[in-house]
Amino acid sequence: MHRQRFFISITLFLTAFLLPSTLFAAETELHETPAELWMALPFVLLLASIAVIPFINRHWWDKNYPVIASVLGGIVLALYLAVLRNSERVLHTASEYFSFIILIGSLFVVAGGIHIRIRGRSTPHSNVLLLLIGGIASNLLGTTGASIVLIRPYLRVNRYRLRPYHVVFFIFTVSNMGGALTPIGDPPLFLGYLRGIPFFWVLENVWHIWALALVLVLVIFYFIDWRSYIHLTKTVREVAEHTGEDAELRGPHNIIFLAAILAAVFIEKPPFLREAIMIAAALGSYFTTKKEIHEKNDFTFIPIKEVAILFAGIFSTMIPALQWLESNARLIGIQSPAQFYWGCGTLSSVLDNAPTYLNYLSASIGLFINHDVVSQIQGLVASHGANAASIAATHTEEIRNAFDTLMHYHADLVASGNVPIDDIHVSYLLGNHPIYIMAISISAVFFGAITYIGNGPNFMVKSIAEHSGAKCPSFFGYVVKYAIPVLIPIFILVWWLFFS
Repeated sequence: MHRQRFFISITLFLTAFLLPSTLFAAETELHETPAELWMALPFVLLLASIAVIPFINRHWWDKNYPVIASVLGGIVLALYLAVLRNSERVLHTASEYFSFIILIGSLFVVAGGIHIRIRGRSTPHSNVLLLLIGGIASNLLGTTGASIVLIRPYLRVNRYRLRPYHVVFFIFTVSNMGGALTPIGDPPLFLGYLRGIPFFWVLENVWHIWALALVLVLVIFYFIDWRSYIHLTKTVREVAEHTGEDAELRGPHNIIFLAAILAAVFIEKPPFLREAIMIAAALGSYFTTKKEIHEKNDFTFIPIKEVAILFAGIFSTMIPALQWLESNARLIGIQSPAQFYWGCGTLSSVLDNAPTYLNYLSASIGLFINHDVVSQIQGLVASHGANAASIAATHTEEIRNAFDTLMHYHADLVASGNVPIDDIHVSYLLGNHPIYIMAISISAVFFGAITYIGNGPNFMVKSIAEHSGAKCPSFFGYVVKYAIPVLIPIFILVWWLFFS
């Protein structure tokens, strides 16, 4: 019954989100009517509801969030389709939502079919190693997938001395900061990939920031865990290090499905082949995984159902916010890398970091794109890159930087003479203003660890931990006792070293 309700819910929301825009696209032309700021009110209301209502009345929220998301999203869709007649904008956003939710959902299903049990009991050294492995794995499984795979074995090996900080630092490293290197790692980076950020660009440009911050968090964790560990009696420590459950890996065939999903990320043409492969991999994983493995992982579709429904509302309501930012970014007064870093980070800590990232990416396009340069690059593309050899002598540095970036990542598209405008915009930013994309890429992922609601896996990990008998800090206890004293000094250091 739960599975039937899940698939019915997903079908209804995809139909409501994709079908109207497809029908209108056949009848209307694109009219880029400027978005007014008041049109973003449903977006603000939805994000505020996600942040506040669950802590006021969780039961009411669990029952009614589909209604809130669909009503607020429906208002914006009706405005764009029936009033503004801008179906192309809606269809483009619907396509991004579909790609986003298929990636998240397929990783969720495949990760749910892998059961890991670790031999022995934890020591400070083994805990640091496990969190480091989890942080790296987040870039391959996604923060959601890595959290689902590792949280239960992590809790089991620490059961004899489990403390709230164990759960908190797992959220810091595996559920958030670890996944800052690839579009698979965290939803904001995947949305950036869909908007034209090359797959390996973030890894190439922020790995040193990622490594510094992650090492500092793990060093702090080690000393906290070491102090807790030495207070155990010698006998307990010796028994803990040499006894415990036997190591076990169940569902290893799902690694094949995981590899298929990772390979599919790189497919851009034909449209939706990438998503079709991901769906096939998820179905193959689900129906070939034994029932007892899913039972051991307490696997249900409830978490991904909530994500799918809420993000359908988020993607639809954020259309006017993104459009307004592209047109009015200069009015906001945010121009320096530090302002991008702290602004995007602050919002990511209390709102969902995926739409926050998109808002600041749109702001950077509105602030820094030189449309005269873009027009000249389009001319170079139209010539299939034939003038590339003479660019250094005949064009400005601005054009050279943008075109070199475009050729580096999209030479095949340039050769075809057909490059999407999003790729040209992004190539201009990466070639001339890369520090802004670095700032929002790092802050959107890192600052999601500041609160339980900063990133999707955070609350899921808290729920799993409490269900397993662990004590977790309250919402404000998490922020005041752990996030502010541990993370904020590290984030200040990152700002001072790289974005000040």
